[in-house]
Parts: sequence; structure tokens; C-alpha cells
Amino acid sequence: MAKGSVRGGLLLGLAVVVALAATGVWNPFPGLWEWVDRSDPISEPDVVWQQRVGGTPRSVTIAGDAVVVEQRTRVEARSLATGAQLWERKADWSAVAGGDRDPVVAVGKLLVKGYELLDPTTGATRRRDDDAVAVWTYRNLLLDARCTDATDCTLSAWDPRGTTPLWTAFLPGVHSGLLADNPGLRGTRRLTSTRIDDGVAGPEPVPPLLGFPVDGRVHVVDTATGRVLQNVEPGRDERLSVVGGRMLRIAARSQDGTCYFAISARDPATGQEAWQRAGVNLRTADTAGCVQREDPQGARNVLIGVGPDGREAVIDGYDGRLLWVGEASTKLVAVDDRYAVFRSADKRSVVSREFGADRVRWTRPASAKAGAALTPYAAVLADEKPSRLVAVDPRTGRELAVLRTSANALAVGSQGMIIGEGREIGYVRFGATGGAPVPPPGDGGNPGPGGTGPGSGNDGDGDDGCGPKRELCPDPAGGKDG
Repeated sequence: MAKGSVRGGLLLGLAVVVALAATGVWNPFPGLWEWVDRSDPISEPDVVWQQRVGGTPRSVTIAGDAVVVEQRTRVEARSLATGAQLWERKADWSAVAGGDRDPVVAVGKLLVKGYELLDPTTGATRRRDDDAVAVWTYRNLLLDARCTDATDCTLSAWDPRGTTPLWTAFLPGVHSGLLADNPGLRGTRRLTSTRIDDGVAGPEPVPPLLGFPVDGRVHVVDTATGRVLQNVEPGRDERLSVVGGRMLRIAARSQDGTCYFAISARDPATGQEAWQRAGVNLRTADTAGCVQREDPQGARNVLIGVGPDGREAVIDGYDGRLLWVGEASTKLVAVDDRYAVFRSADKRSVVSREFGADRVRWTRPASAKAGAALTPYAAVLADEKPSRLVAVDPRTGRELAVLRTSANALAVGSQGMIIGEGREIGYVRFGATGGAPVPPPGDGGNPGPGGTGPGSGNDGDGDDGCGPKRELCPDPAGGKDG
């Protein structure tokens, strides 16, 4: 009789709950399902917020106060503060342009001309284009190309939130077909790391020159004016690359069972040779007959090469200076215009050295499999056994976040970073698990990598200013970054 009474009481209670839910008086089921479906935290310490997105992200970008998540057939934006979904759109591709104060999201569909520029916070359309076949997105510029036929294309440059082009240039094609977002140009190839997304730093500042490959030739475009400076065809043993405002002719010749390399850097405006180096392998060639199928390794205005003695070096693309030369057993894991981060010879630590100052900035213990990436606001380190993600101030090595996690680093902003594992993403605020947040970049500038002067980061005062090309300098008038 006791069991029957308990069973009857449970059924009566369930009937009451169902009745209350049906009449709208009280409904515990959404909260109950949320508790059942709640995911385990993806890091320890816990993130500020954690959300499950609709599909496995292809890219994640911090755009102002929003987080833009690109998936296979749609794009969505979430609040950087809370993780709540702000909007969602069907799209086959997306890319973010603009800086912290003027971001926009370009979205489009494969095999369909045109794109839309959306506000990352509201999802509202700011500008629509119906003819473009390709879009390139940068921190301070957006480029698109439209073609009346395969050999007649117009390249246009836009302020990220502008409504009229800043300039237009004519090119005899941009590859062929519909190319969607950020098709490959002739520049540098980034170092990559497991568990750190290739686009973790967000959109880069536009380089001074871009190299568009068209029908076996490279057309060099000045991004300030739109002027086409060169139309160059490589030699049989050459590969062309545009780095640091120079056109590089990289020759690889097979002889005596090995490859012999030579680099000639020219000023595209005059055609005059600016610098040259022989015997430096930029890792453009495979092992089959020294055929060059890859862009040189590097980042922004610097190149990574390997000398005849096997030591890695970082070269200034503008003037050919050696900014850093490693020891025989050291290994570069990350590089930009300011720093080289490399694995020590004993494989027990990673070290950051500043260009131009000839000094170590910081050293951290790390395993032989540790990877790293440099962003304007943080250097991110990923390690295994145990799995860790660590963000440090790129200038001082001060800890910004230390996480025990197997998740990946997906995006870094000025105040924190997005990590993710599968469909789960979460926001880590700098200072919550380590030191204080990174201050915003200050005023200053620098004519090139390894330079000196106020704000250069290489003047010995420990201040990196706002980047070697002033790309992170605030606009005194309150305008866009860059």
C-alpha cells in the first residue's frame, strides 16, 4: 500500500506540473532541459561565458563588441560581454574588416556574385554589392573586384564603413571564376601552430603593396593610390612575392643534388634593385627539382629564411637587414614585425626577442611541442602534457590568462580571447586568471621593422607604441584604426 501511495503521489504531482505548464502559470521544463544539456566547462579556471553554436566554427573573429562565428552555411554574431546571440544569417562565407571602432562583416554565397556588409552588433546591412567576385578584408581597408569578362576586372578600395570607393584600378583578371573572401595573393606564408587558429589575430593592416597573380604574371598594386606599379612575369626558375613594399624575385636553381637560392628585392616604382641575398632558403621550393610552389614564410613585412649553416633568420623585407639569427638548434614558432618567438636549444622553453633592441623580452618554460602566435594584444602559447593555453603581454611576458584546457585559441582582442572546442566557444577576460588587461596601444610610429624612434618598440624604453607601421595608432580625430 505504501508503494502505491508513493506512485500515486508522484503521478498526481506530475499531473499538477503539466497543468501549470500548460496554463502558463509555471513551466520548469526549459530550465530543467538547460540543466540536463549544460556542457562541461571547457577550461579551468572557467570562462566568463560559454555557448554552444549551431555548427563547428570555421573561423571566429572579435569585431568590436561582437564575436563573429563563421560556420559552413551560416554566420552568427554573439555579444562579447555575455555570449548571447545577436543575429544569424545564411551565408557560405564571411570575413571581418575594420578595427575595434569600425568593424564590418562581409558575407556572401559561393558561386553567386556580390556580398553584403553587415553591422557586427545588429546584423543590419550597411552596404550591398551585386557584382563583386572577390573580397579582401583588412583592418583599415576593404578591397573588392568585379569583372565584365575574364580579362577585364576593376579593383576597388573602400574604407570599411565607407559608401564610395577610395580608388579603383584595372586588372586583366583576378584568377578565374568566383573567389569569395580573401583569395590568395603573392605575399608571405604564416607560421602555424596546432591549437591556435591561423586567424587568431583578426584582420591585419593592409600592406603598402599587394601582388595579384593573373595568368602567370604578378600585378603590383599600391594600396594607398590604386596605381598598378608593375606587371611582372617570373623567370623559369623564379617565384615572385611582394613583401615589405618590395617585389622579391626568388630564384631556386638545382645543381650538384641540392638547391641554390638567390633573392633580389626591387622597388616596384622604379624597378631598381634595393637589396639582394644569396644562399638563403625561404622554404618556397619542394624537394623535386627545386620547383617553387609556396610563398616564402614570414609575416607582414618580414621573411623567414634558413642559411647554409641551417640556422633560421628573420629578414626585413624592405631593406634586407638580418633582424634575428638563431642558434643551430633553436626553432622559430612565431614572428611579426616586432618580435621573434623561438624554442630554445634545450627544448625546455620559448623565448621572445625584440628586433632592433638585441635583447630577450621574456622566457617561459615550455615543452618541445609548444606552439605560439603573436597578435597585437597578446602572445598566445599552446602546450601539451598538461594541456595549457597561456596569453602573455607581448612586450613584457606578463601573464594575462593561464588556462588548463584542451580547447583551441580562436580569436584575441584587446581585453580577452575566445577559445573553443567542437561547437563550444567561450570568452576569457584578460586579468581574470593572470595579470591586468593589456592597455590600448598608444601614440607613436616607426618607419619599418627593427626601426627606432617614439613608439617603435625598439627604442629601449619597453613601450611598443602602436605598431611598427602605426597600424594600431588611435586616430586623433576619433576615426578608424590604422
